Amino acid sequence: MTPEKSYRPNVGIIVFNRKGEVLVGERLGVPDSWQFPQGGIDDGEDPQAAALRELYEEVGIDDAVLAYVHPEWLYYDFPPSLKLSGKWASYCGQRQRWFAFYWNYPASNCKLDVHDREFRVVQFMAIDKTLDSIVRFKREVYQQVVKIFTPVIREYIGKLP
Repeated sequence: MTPEKSYRPNVGIIVFNRKGEVLVGERLGVPDSWQFPQGGIDDGEDPQAAALRELYEEVGIDDAVLAYVHPEWLYYDFPPSLKLSGKWASYCGQRQRWFAFYWNYPASNCKLDVHDREFRVVQFMAIDKTLDSIVRFKREVYQQVVKIFTPVIREYIGKLP
């Protein structure tokens, strides 16, 4: 009998502006590899609290408005080529609860050094363009995220005064 795969609980965060663009960061040390802010959920931590914490730790945003929480977990596997060690070695991938936050400020307002820096730079881009620049093993989950969140973002912006 094969043991059940173990997925690390994680949050994924879409930050979007009034134009419908989404905030992405280029990973430190991995040129041309962009992703949404994301991070682990601590033991006993509520996913929404984790999303707020990660949003602040990764990009220094503490005044975004929660627009949507996707009710289902999305999963991705780590590729076999990814050499994991320490606490990561026990996981085959991540299960993510995704959140959308409205934040209508320039990307230059982000503070990338609040915690351990993860992004070299951040910028806003069209949500569908994220699929061109994401690391390969996250592509499938990003395709789901783009499909789920594109109408959510449009609807939210359509209701703004």
